[in-house]
Amino acid sequence: MISAPPSQLSPSRRQWLAAAALAAAAPAMAQFRVEITGVGLTQMPVAVPPLRGEEASPQKISQIVLADLERSGRFIGVDASGAQLDETSRPDLSQWRERKADALSVGSITQLADGRWDTRFRLWDVVRGQDLSGQSYTVTRADLRLVAHRIADYIYEKLTGERGIFSTRIAYVTKVGNRYSLWVADADGENAQSALSSPEPIISPAWSPSGTQLAYVSFESRKPVVYVHDIATGRRRLIANFRGSNSAPAWAPDGRTLAVTLSRDGGSQLYTISSSGGEPTRLMQSAGIDTEPIYSSDGMIYFVSDRGGSPQIYRVGANGGNPERITFQGNYNISPAISPDGQWLAYIARVNGAFKLHVMDLKSHTTNAITDTTEDESPSFAPNGKLIVYATRQQGKEMLMTTTLDGKIKARLAGQSGDIREPAWGPFQKQ
Repeated sequence: MISAPPSQLSPSRRQWLAAAALAAAAPAMAQFRVEITGVGLTQMPVAVPPLRGEEASPQKISQIVLADLERSGRFIGVDASGAQLDETSRPDLSQWRERKADALSVGSITQLADGRWDTRFRLWDVVRGQDLSGQSYTVTRADLRLVAHRIADYIYEKLTGERGIFSTRIAYVTKVGNRYSLWVADADGENAQSALSSPEPIISPAWSPSGTQLAYVSFESRKPVVYVHDIATGRRRLIANFRGSNSAPAWAPDGRTLAVTLSRDGGSQLYTISSSGGEPTRLMQSAGIDTEPIYSSDGMIYFVSDRGGSPQIYRVGANGGNPERITFQGNYNISPAISPDGQWLAYIARVNGAFKLHVMDLKSHTTNAITDTTEDESPSFAPNGKLIVYATRQQGKEMLMTTTLDGKIKARLAGQSGDIREPAWGPFQKQ
């Protein structure tokens, strides 16, 4: 069994023992600032001058687009000062080559008579001298940030061949005074909307594959209970409120099933249950603690267990069976997250008393620690598998960070004061 004085338990460990809720969370902030650090090996220089008319816009579209691109680790901004271009311009690409830009995005934003905003842009391949086309959007003020993220998605996909994740969303938990809140925000942490507020802890948010629902654990009944919450309507349904603890929900790829950790039959064990509720099915028999399940895209369940004497990560089929141990390095590995393509495992390992984010190539089992912080927790992959969001602490403050899989480019999503916890990155959104 796993035991230690509460003062020695890391935040992640407190969570996987279902006690983290009492210390989880941090104050919500209306605005985040993005601080990007590190240098990648193959960053593409891109110029994003202000859109024509942007000075009158309530959102600085070009700044949001450039911050998105730089946070991905694939791009670096080029000085675009003095440029006065829009989507109808035929830019002198030789001037942009002199500025060392490989790509150029230009456009305009205009407020219409009905109050909506017409936003247009065009992308140029400076190296090849090609017009890569563009898009236009007519939206209300409330959707201008989403437009900026979609422009960044378009640029990212055109220049890398991979789908961008900037218009996706993250969920996280905060605490203000004695009140806990579950938030849904843009992938850069901005534009946060409260999904739930409670005087009791909320932990373990998990997105449905459709991105329309969140499962989470609430302590409002003075015990951990699993709910599923509809993002659009705010309605929720009770999934698991059995005797003992009900925790750590994870969605199956088809969205019809949840894996949960229940102690109804003694000890923390893994079960599956319909996403509409009902009677759970036990996956395995174990004398130890089994918890923190997460599905991979092929339907396997990764989880944490101390069945071998210390917390390690295992995997098992969706219908149970004999689990396979995955982590062997070190004696404390928890909080698994699987990349959408099934190639990478992110997890938290305790190394010399420090809790660090690690990434394992599941084919070669090569493992790397990719942070230099010491209190990392709750990793979650972006839906294109190229970034990880996680919670950590620096200089006494809890915060969210994103990192590339090699750890070379990190972005801090931090408010002016307070702490935030338990991030979960949502799936791709329908256009």
